[in-house]
Amino acid sequence: MKNKDFLAYASALGAAFFWSFSFIWFKIAYQGYGPITVVIFRLAISAVLITAIALLMKRLQKPEKKDIWLFILMAFFEPFLYFIGESYGLIYISSTVAAVIVATIPLFSPVAAWFFFREKVRWMNALGLLFSFLGVGLVVLNGAFQFDASPLGVGLEFMAVFAAIAYSIVLRKLVGKYNTLTILAYQNVIGVVFFLPVWLSLEVKDFVHQPFHEEAFRAIIFLAVFASTLAFVFFTQSIRHLGVNRSNTFINLIPVFVAILSFFILKDSLGVQQVVGIVIVVSGLFLAQIRRKRKRNPELEPIEITTQRKG
Repeated sequence: MKNKDFLAYASALGAAFFWSFSFIWFKIAYQGYGPITVVIFRLAISAVLITAIALLMKRLQKPEKKDIWLFILMAFFEPFLYFIGESYGLIYISSTVAAVIVATIPLFSPVAAWFFFREKVRWMNALGLLFSFLGVGLVVLNGAFQFDASPLGVGLEFMAVFAAIAYSIVLRKLVGKYNTLTILAYQNVIGVVFFLPVWLSLEVKDFVHQPFHEEAFRAIIFLAVFASTLAFVFFTQSIRHLGVNRSNTFINLIPVFVAILSFFILKDSLGVQQVVGIVIVVSGLFLAQIRRKRKRNPELEPIEITTQRKG
């Protein structure tokens, strides 16, 4: 495996791990603050961090006028719609159930990638996605193979799923022109602008009158640094080299990581069925990455994003 390929796979894996931890940090943050408060502070801290780094490194680019609407649309899908769905959904369902719903993103994204970019979907990739999704089911279902969850919570998480798919499509239109730090900086700043009126109308009074919660605020900082900054940097770097479909495949690892993290941190149970499911998910992930060797033909090569990427 070439160094470039190794870094792309490592980036996708790192993003999945940090996003997995975000489900745990959300639950901890909710001990002291409301969902919108958690999200807006998470984004604000990340925006300041990324913008400062971009300015120090002289990497902050000025968007072209014709691309401003793409930045706004990207931020509307994620972080705004995505976090509305994810953060409120986590109030009604467990971290693991929420994670398995997020893992359905790779099942829907190939259709969107084909429609917008004519990315080919190989049968081995499709088989791997299906295989790993079956494993995900074992992770979240109980011993009687029953799925009990709040319909509202499930609906909100699926809203986050479709927002993430739309985000990936818009993102790909920008990665060829703007670097990673630039896209992430504008994404988070615009996201704060979207969330500010919601926060002012719903949660600002509670935030002002409630005492400072150290553990909950620490979780918000972790969300900002690792989930809203490093994870997006890793994921967008992966998309540049692997494409939307293959990068999104790694999202299937999120429920696996969440199940393990929940077992050790939140003291959730992890039985034999869940362990078997984890093995199947990982197997399906690698199956989806298998590519048949063939002679190089430039006309058949997928179009790759060759510019600096976002975060």
